[in-house]
Amino acid sequence: MANNNGSQIRVAGTGRILVASAGATPPAAPKHTADAWPAGWTELGYTTTDGIKFNKKDKIDPVDTWQSVSPARFIYSDRDLTVKFQLLQFNKDTLPFFMGGSAVTPVVATGAVDTFEYKLAAEPQRDERQLGIEFSDGADVTYRFIIPRGQVTETEEIALTRTGALKLGVTFTALAAEGSSNLATWLMKDKSYASA
Repeated sequence: MANNNGSQIRVAGTGRILVASAGATPPAAPKHTADAWPAGWTELGYTTTDGIKFNKKDKIDPVDTWQSVSPARFIYSDRDLTVKFQLLQFNKDTLPFFMGGSAVTPVVATGAVDTFEYKLAAEPQRDERQLGIEFSDGADVTYRFIIPRGQVTETEEIALTRTGALKLGVTFTALAAEGSSNLATWLMKDKSYASA
């Protein structure tokens, strides 16, 4: 039975967001929180102080009957798992992640120094990724959240203003991974989950 225990309250004091390819041979995900993130995972850098917002939404359809005013049962018809955040850094990893694939390339032209281009395709393309989120609450608590397959499904407008940093706001939606019934995995280094 649960009881009041302030030591089980979690604050995501500091953290990071990482991405990796989700193709035919994707980089492995870490097995536990002490594992280093394997080669192929790229950290996306600073985010706004709003942090990261998780949303799990299930669509449940009631089965109504003539004999009762309340549903006789529910049918689960849909599950959406989304992660929303705003990136603050602009670079070869963050801009394609926001825009939906392709790559930043150097401009090869006379006089072009430290000049690059990103070409946004006329038609959307599939840009599936793995997403990893990690945060710590003090020295003894670390959480990792891993989505093995997903894609950016929504982007926020980029405001170009004199008084604020540009933000790459995205919503990342989990997809069912091939050969797995799991949408995501939580890894927790946290003694609060130990059996009494």
